Amino acid sequence: MTTKDLQQRDVTANGIRIHYVEQGTGPLVLLCHGFPEGWYSWRDQLAALVAAGYRAVAPDMRGYGRTEAPADILSYTILDIVGDMIGLVSALGEKQAV
Repeated sequence: MTTKDLQQRDVTANGIRIHYVEQGTGPLVLLCHGFPEGWYSWRDQLAALVAAGYRAVAPDMRGYGRTEAPADILSYTILDIVGDMIGLVSALGEKQAV
């Protein structure tokens, strides 16, 4: 599989638009990047997880890539970021993720 096989989507969760890529079916694996990266840093792991039978999702985190970047610096707490991922899991129709 290549990056052209990825599904690129946007969803509103936790009050912001979150861009993510996904591939595969099965249990959900959520891949969260750090500073200063984006979903693309997980491109090789996405294919490996799909081959192992997982639904792999890699979002652009709050303020990165094509995900919305709130102007208020106080909107970047760990609680906001965790809330984004909880909202994303729910928007994907899932109750849990690894």
